[in-house]
Amino acid sequence: MKLFITAVLFLITAGSLQAADKPLVQIETNLGIIEVELYPEKAPLSVANFLRYSKEGFYDGTIFHRVIKNFMIQGGGFTADYNRKSTQAPIANEAFNGLKNDRGTLAMARTNDPHSATSQFFINTANNDFLNFQNKSTRGWGYTVYGMVIKGMDVVDRIQNISTGPAAFFPSDVPQQQVIITRVTQLNLLPENPPFEVETQAKPAQAK
Repeated sequence: MKLFITAVLFLITAGSLQAADKPLVQIETNLGIIEVELYPEKAPLSVANFLRYSKEGFYDGTIFHRVIKNFMIQGGGFTADYNRKSTQAPIANEAFNGLKNDRGTLAMARTNDPHSATSQFFINTANNDFLNFQNKSTRGWGYTVYGMVIKGMDVVDRIQNISTGPAAFFPSDVPQQQVIITRVTQLNLLPENPPFEVETQAKPAQAK
């Protein structure tokens, strides 16, 4: 029942956001600024989740720890010392929302469990069709897209072109020049975000 109520709270808030402008978020890094437009009408849980972490300052001082050229740049989970940050509960996968993992889109990172996304995100640097929703099987769920880079793709490309290699316990794909997220902020004033004290995990929604 608690999980159902949580989902309802997110959906109500997303409805309020839809009536206003889409949330605009600025990701400040040591290599430049990336501005992203979010899609609460398509991915209400993912957008609310990202805005909550942003508002709490969770991303400040984290890094893009996984970078693969012509694929994606991933961050939002580790500090500059490669320590994993503690997160809130995972959220349900919303990859069936019709949004594609095309170049410039913002998507939720996760483990092999389709409904395991927490704080980590990635920006696609190519059209990655194989990451899109196919079906409700474990392998077919895909990765939820919930935003699009509207300014700063030159910064994204600068990041994806950094030389990578091993670091800490990562065997590969770590930028040899650290890419630090100094701050993530919402640029436009919109209706109040969901209550941050409630859990974000909800029962997986049914694909349409």
